[in-house]
Order: sequence, then C-alpha cells, then structure tokens
Amino acid sequence: MSSQSRTPEQILTMLAATPSRMAALTFGLTPTQLCAAPSPSERSANAVLAHMRSCADVWGNCIATMLDQDAPTIRAVNPITWINSTDYREQPFQPSLHAFTTQRAELLTVLEAIAPASWSRAATVTGAGKPLERTVRFYAQWLASHERPHIKQIARIVHTLHH
Repeated sequence: MSSQSRTPEQILTMLAATPSRMAALTFGLTPTQLCAAPSPSERSANAVLAHMRSCADVWGNCIATMLDQDAPTIRAVNPITWINSTDYREQPFQPSLHAFTTQRAELLTVLEAIAPASWSRAATVTGAGKPLERTVRFYAQWLASHERPHIKQIARIVHTLHH
C-alpha cells in the first residue's frame, strides 16, 4: 500500500468512484470481450473484477469486524486464497459488476455513517508473520489504493480490445 496517508473523505471518494469507473470503461463490451485476455500473460477484465471482489470481501470483512467488536483479533486471509472459495472467476461480468457495486454501496453506507474516531478502531491481525495492528482507516485506504492500478489495468485491456 502507498505510504501516502489519505483523509477519510479522500478514501470515501476513491471507493465510491471505482464501480462507476469500471462500468464506464467496460460499457458496450461483449461478454466474450470481457472474458478475453489481451495476451497470455495478462488477465481479462472479468478476471480483474473477480480479484477486486475478492479483495473487497476480505478487507471489507476486516472493517466490519473492527466496527462490530472492540479490539478483535483477526486471522489474515489472503484474497488470492479467498477467491478459490468463490465462483467469482466463473460469473459473467455484468452480474459480477452489479454485485461489486452493491457491496461497495453497502460499505460506503457504513463508512459514511461512522464517527471520525471510528476510523481508528483497530484489530490485531495474525497469521501472516508477526501480529500487526491494523485500523479501519488502514483497510479502507488499502482497498481504495489497491483498486487504482486495477482500474488502469482494465483501461489498458479495453484499449487493447478496441485496437
């Protein structure tokens, strides 16, 4: 994650923009195009969305746990491992994007309603080496920052499909 610290407002803006940006980038593409990788070393737009959904699940669940419990201990879950327990890779792009958009709206509703101090609610995260303390703000910023290169990746995929 970027070492740049963003304000909660900046994080919320970034999180809110992702689904609509993805929808705009992929508008008009066929299901076949959305599942086509531009090259053997690249992922399709559908695969990128599946990965983003997996990250949103894992890190969103961490946020929810921190907001629901006082100083919980959370076992780290790798989104790459988590995706294997889902059918995200097999889902058609548009229903998957709709599910992602719905999930994001729910996360934003929660985050927009919390008190400023709640952004600092923390958990001890175990299972990935030395236990770490992470906050709501950390996970929200990590999610928002992590999505930016993936949106650029989808833009590159779409550009390749159009040329």
